[in-house]
Amino acid sequence: MKDLTHRQQEILRFLHKYFQETTSWPSIREIQNHFSFKSTNAVIGHLQALEKKAYLEKVSGKARSFRLNLEKISEWCLPRTIPLVNVPVYGAIAAGYPDWVESTGVMDQIQVDAETVSPGSNRTFALKVQGDSMMDAGIYDGDRVIMEARTPVDGDIVAALIDGGTTLKRFMQAQGKPAYLKAENKDYPDLLPARDLFIQGVATAVVRPL
Repeated sequence: MKDLTHRQQEILRFLHKYFQETTSWPSIREIQNHFSFKSTNAVIGHLQALEKKAYLEKVSGKARSFRLNLEKISEWCLPRTIPLVNVPVYGAIAAGYPDWVESTGVMDQIQVDAETVSPGSNRTFALKVQGDSMMDAGIYDGDRVIMEARTPVDGDIVAALIDGGTTLKRFMQAQGKPAYLKAENKDYPDLLPARDLFIQGVATAVVRPL
């Protein structure tokens, strides 16, 4: 890291450690408080400098939002116990009643620790949650759920296509009985398919923005 000042190295290590421990990014204010900067402008200046030196990448369409440049960081062998991977975000999913909005493809990317992704899996993706039907399972409106395309078992939280509409629910299938979808909010009913039920992915983790 010879091209970085001592302070820039400290900030980069702080960002990396914070993400490893929380799987989310610190706010500008948290960085300011951690380093006792007098203003948020100082934080922005350091982040922009790290971006200019290619250690951070700007998140498209989001002001003051960055992510680690994994290739650049690996060159300097930053101490880490868990590597990071990029996961594509395929739009939003209703955590409420099913909707009939089709995905428009990759909308964004988020970084998660590699332990969140099954070894060798190339079928991991993320969806942005819209709604509150899974709040009692700790999944809230605005969260990103990490999904893996695989066959569910009883009790898994899944992205499901039910009778043509998509929704995030808990998959329930007792032995010898038809499968159905269960909300984790008493204000929403169970969903039993009238025609078909197709599981698009099984939730493995939740990433919560600040």
